[in-house]
Amino acid sequence: MTEPTEVTISTYEEAREAFRQKHLRQALYDAGDVVMADVLVNLHGDEHRARRRLENRLFRRDSQMLYERELFPPIVAETLAPHIAAGGAELVTLSHQMMMNLAAFTSGVDRPLGTPEETFRLYSYLMLFIEGATLAHYTGDREAKRAEVAAALAAFDVEFLQPSIRRREDAIARCESEEIGEDELPRDVLTVLLRNRDDLELPDEVVLRETCFYLLAGAHTSATAFVRTLDVLFEMAITSPEDAERARHDMGFLQRCVHETIRLQPSSPVAMRWALEEIELSGGRRIASGDKVVIDLMSANRDTAAFGESADLHDPHRQLAAGVAPWGLSFGLGMHACIGQELAAGTDAIGDVDVQDQLYGLVPVAVQAVLAAGIHPDPADPARRDPASERGYWAKYPVVFGR
Repeated sequence: MTEPTEVTISTYEEAREAFRQKHLRQALYDAGDVVMADVLVNLHGDEHRARRRLENRLFRRDSQMLYERELFPPIVAETLAPHIAAGGAELVTLSHQMMMNLAAFTSGVDRPLGTPEETFRLYSYLMLFIEGATLAHYTGDREAKRAEVAAALAAFDVEFLQPSIRRREDAIARCESEEIGEDELPRDVLTVLLRNRDDLELPDEVVLRETCFYLLAGAHTSATAFVRTLDVLFEMAITSPEDAERARHDMGFLQRCVHETIRLQPSSPVAMRWALEEIELSGGRRIASGDKVVIDLMSANRDTAAFGESADLHDPHRQLAAGVAPWGLSFGLGMHACIGQELAAGTDAIGDVDVQDQLYGLVPVAVQAVLAAGIHPDPADPARRDPASERGYWAKYPVVFGR
């Protein structure tokens, strides 16, 4: 059997067109099926539309406003408090713990004890789930890692998911008997899945994986953007101190710093699709049925035709043409555009002033919180890149708090 042809797309406009092709199916997570099988991002066609239509309800503007302005700030403050009191933290771990606590809230994973030990156990599960989802990039024994992740899923199911399910089933029953109103039900993915499990024909293992997917996707991508944005701001304090100071006080400007960071450093450097049928793009490129399409986000997001001659530079003052997203294509586009992109990064900032209905996103909210606490790199312990990472992840990033 011949290997499929690999087609690489690296320009912004052609990548946009490819993302919108309904005959290109997700291919990025094929190796990570231990966590990712049958989750939203891997579905296609009618099955994808049905589940996304339901889960979209969680990401309406009123829900996102509630999350950003009322529900998440206390979680951010609670996670940061012990580190601020201690005067310092390791940013990679802190970022994943903070974003995990936020993602647990939206996915429906309860933390009833609220103790550091409980947070650590959930964090340990999360990091294994991330490894499971990205098995394609794992350089060790994949089958051994797959077995380890499967065992972690089973343990997580018993310790965290089943108690969370029981609480929601009780609340749903009380809602159906009109003891409580619809607005008193949890606003999370798990509640939506449980209320529509029969219609979607969701077996227990898919409910488990879908909940885990929202936990790992929300935590990992946001944590990565959080650390990378702070690294940019620390450098900006040296090269452009006026902009760094503005970022501390101007939420719209800070949001643009986050958007530029996400554009230049997408969580995944590529998107991948399988061609289900022969496709011809508007520029004349032909993609045969069975081809693997690799969308090079690092190149597309730095295309000078879309982002100007300074496309390689981090510039929060960048002026963009209509229709060009400030985060590039890092959140995807079309049917598989990231369902939580506005929750994570907000809506495109309007001018230089705050407006009542502006969503800034959870990453800018979290970055603002640590800036307000006087975060700085630890001068006695420089940050270190992960030598095993091909994506430029940080291994350790020590920071201190205080002016």
